[in-house]
Amino acid sequence: MVNSNFLGLYIHIPFCSSKCAYCDFFSMRGNESRFSDYTEIVKKRIKFFSEKYGDRTVDTIYFGGGTPSIIGAERITDIIKTIKESFPVSEVCEITVEANPECVSQGFDFNILKNEGVNRLSLGMQTAVSEELSLLGRNHTNKDVMNAVANAKNSGISNISLDIMLGIPNQSELSLKETIDFCTGLDITHISSYILKIEENTLFWKRKDKYNFPDEDCQANLYLEACRLLEENGFMQYEISNFSKPGFESRHNLKYWNMENYLGIGPAAHSFIDGKRFNYDRSTEKFKNNIWNRDDDCSDIETYIMLKLRLKSGLNFDELKEHFGISVSQRFLTKAKAFQNAGYCNLQDSSVISLTPKGFLLSNSIIVELLETL
Repeated sequence: MVNSNFLGLYIHIPFCSSKCAYCDFFSMRGNESRFSDYTEIVKKRIKFFSEKYGDRTVDTIYFGGGTPSIIGAERITDIIKTIKESFPVSEVCEITVEANPECVSQGFDFNILKNEGVNRLSLGMQTAVSEELSLLGRNHTNKDVMNAVANAKNSGISNISLDIMLGIPNQSELSLKETIDFCTGLDITHISSYILKIEENTLFWKRKDKYNFPDEDCQANLYLEACRLLEENGFMQYEISNFSKPGFESRHNLKYWNMENYLGIGPAAHSFIDGKRFNYDRSTEKFKNNIWNRDDDCSDIETYIMLKLRLKSGLNFDELKEHFGISVSQRFLTKAKAFQNAGYCNLQDSSVISLTPKGFLLSNSIIVELLETL
């Protein structure tokens, strides 16, 4: 189904300086000693997995978190050096590091990253509106974002992504436009736009009655407006939450949706290799002891369809038949045409189905209905 000779690596850095009001990711506070200890554990795991998968060429590396930049550029490049010692790494490998915008003022040096091959930066901006930043519990300013982008570009890292959030308390289409105008004025290449979900065990969940969260209709309008404004500014949607200038799609993230091989290293990290999934628990102790969970075969047709329909390119029926030996039924096509008539999808020559922005908002229910027709 996919070229098994290539492998994406995800490195989870679970440390943050503080917990944002909306965050349910696995993260914790740390100090220099814990950062160094964790880096050594990650390097050991890389070497461990290289014994099994070391014949595969790594063509994407992604440092996520948490806040990877918090451990310092030297530790990140130390991990990259270990990857290069343990795996063959493509000369055109995409290497992404997530960072908070205030990292520059804290002494983070992008030149160190660039010198070790990092060529993509993802900044957790969320919004350019100061009141919204305060509600989210973010510690940076717009000036921090501008400084981080400028410093990254000066180091030679020009492929830069910004995260923005939709559905922040009191957010409006006007304040959303302010954020998008700010982003597009920075001459970046990629924007990830996520709808805020109120997860249990977060500050927002505990205080949800105290905030004015946009309702579902308002969230939908914000999402559709974001899609419109981003496209107007040359950012083409390629996945439910991701937009890029042409040719700057995240190659690593596309591995997830295209069911290509990727290896996740760190607590709460997931892997998918040769049709098998496994993951580490949200536990640094279990990660330290290299204890992970195995899943059964997850390369089934339902997973394939679900992931393909997250992409703007959609589901190609010929590829589906090639991979699984199954043709879509007439019931499937009838249902797809009904969704097309309602504006939720496009059906191209009865050979490709792709969701529209309006359809992405209802993707879960649409996919369930389509799967029932197989």
